[in-house]
Amino acid sequence: MTNIVENWKNDLAELARPEKIAILSSFFKTGPGDYGEGDIFIGVTVPDNRSVARRYADAPTEAIIEMIKSPIHEHRLSGLLALVARYKKRKHILDKKEIVDLYLTECAHRANNWDLVDLSAPYILGHWLTLCPSPTLLDNLSESKNLWEQRIAIVATHPAIRSGNPDETFRIAERYLTHPHPLIHKATGWMLREVGKHCGEHTLLDFLDRHAPAMPRVMLSYAIERLDPALKARYRSMPRR
Repeated sequence: MTNIVENWKNDLAELARPEKIAILSSFFKTGPGDYGEGDIFIGVTVPDNRSVARRYADAPTEAIIEMIKSPIHEHRLSGLLALVARYKKRKHILDKKEIVDLYLTECAHRANNWDLVDLSAPYILGHWLTLCPSPTLLDNLSESKNLWEQRIAIVATHPAIRSGNPDETFRIAERYLTHPHPLIHKATGWMLREVGKHCGEHTLLDFLDRHAPAMPRVMLSYAIERLDPALKARYRSMPRR
């Protein structure tokens, strides 16, 4: 197993581009007091990382967990991408459930930046919830004290949105109207925008008519991004609550 992990890390190192380290460190806010404080990058792009991760989709579970425990951002991402690839390959629902359980117990709290969440949660947990809905599971994540598990809760509703069902998105979004963190505002606004795209603009407008005055500005801005200018102006001008 050790050799597998070493080979995996070496494969990523061969694709590392040191000139990207400073850019990525800044983009993912690794400075003191930032949400990604102390995270370490080696400069591997997501497409390159995904190509490596696919080769390790059938690696021992212990190897994937070891990658996800790494202090190196791209190692953690590669472990998560391998788990996504494994989930997609498995056809039996019990095999999929095993991966979902692994994701929740070993991975979710270690997906500690927004890209790690966004590139894993919808494709594992989100897809699973379209097969086996569980409001309680989403409630537990949204009520977690871990910011990234809170983001997982809203982003994991994306597959249901794409299937035409925004109910869980709206339920979690209402809970996040008073959330203090911009990363949750952005993710929630993004999912609301997706509701307008996949479930009909009228569905989004109904939510906005009820909640826009209470929405954080960033959340509202993301949610209305695809609307025509007159509608955007209408929602932006609503008296704040």
